[in-house]
Amino acid sequence: MIVKEKKCIGIIFGGNSNEHYVSISSAKTVFKALISKTNKQRFRVKAFYINKYGVWFDNDQSLDLLKENSSNDITEKYQELTNTEVNFLHNLKFQSIDIWFPLLHGLNGEDGAIHGLLKFTQKPLVGGGILGSALGMDKILMKKIFSQLGIPQVNYLSIQNQNLSDHNVKNNLSIEIIHKLNLPVFIKPANSGSSLGITKAKNKSEIIQALQKAWEIDSRIVIEEGLDVRELECGIIGNIKLSTSEIGEVLYSTDWYDYDSKYSLDNKIIIPAEIDSHFSEQIKDIAIRSCRALNIYGFARVDFFLEKISNNIFLNEINTIPGFTSKSMFPMLWNASGLNIDQLVAKLIDISLDL
Repeated sequence: MIVKEKKCIGIIFGGNSNEHYVSISSAKTVFKALISKTNKQRFRVKAFYINKYGVWFDNDQSLDLLKENSSNDITEKYQELTNTEVNFLHNLKFQSIDIWFPLLHGLNGEDGAIHGLLKFTQKPLVGGGILGSALGMDKILMKKIFSQLGIPQVNYLSIQNQNLSDHNVKNNLSIEIIHKLNLPVFIKPANSGSSLGITKAKNKSEIIQALQKAWEIDSRIVIEEGLDVRELECGIIGNIKLSTSEIGEVLYSTDWYDYDSKYSLDNKIIIPAEIDSHFSEQIKDIAIRSCRALNIYGFARVDFFLEKISNNIFLNEINTIPGFTSKSMFPMLWNASGLNIDQLVAKLIDISLDL
């Protein structure tokens, strides 16, 4: 009997984005899945942690953070900006990696930066490529493409190349927003995740404050009409052929699905969502078409709104590196679709080898 050599999976996590701790939680879940009874027969793991300042750490230190009972105290001891080289090619032993598994949410992760860097190693990676990642992360470009293709979205405006440190600029923009969109509105950084930097604004004063908050994260901003909606989500995996998961719905007790409610224990997740079958088919069709339009493959989570009063479906956004935490929808969707977390992680690795 020929025993196949184990594939070495290189998990990259952390990063200097505002989703640093979400990334650590996601990496813990994936690491645990890779060392499960079944998967450890096929895979071995090396880990590379990037602290908040962009300093890379090698396997031994990184694995400390992925242990099941590791705490934030352990994470904090790695937050010193050292005088060592930040360049990961300098000290890290990455030559044995067979497949990369980047779990960097937000800046330098979902925007395609890490995909471009890893491409030079000439090793496959789990997830999409540079273009799809960049387009999926950038809400303005994503929305412009979907508008051209007639994919349904809520009414929106975009702000670029404006100096929002100038109060007159913010005042004029707030007047334009009120004139062109129905209140309330959601004001979002164009490049951010986990609802960080997003504000629901109901009047001119709140709009001005929200513009400032979003601008502190990104100079490019999206403003969307705030409808009374149900939040529905669909998972995507595959390459040439994309497969869709069951549709899930998030019921939350807060006014809207903000960062705190996304990681709250009070949420109720319903999978499959209690919607008519034609809504499910419409959502799955739009999910595949939108991913194809942006060249997104590997895996993603596609988020939708179902407006309560009209029953219209609107595409919200695509997340090219969705969370893998214990409260994350993506693994829950696939668990309900027949893939537990151990099977899902192995499936994603297999998909990466099919490219």
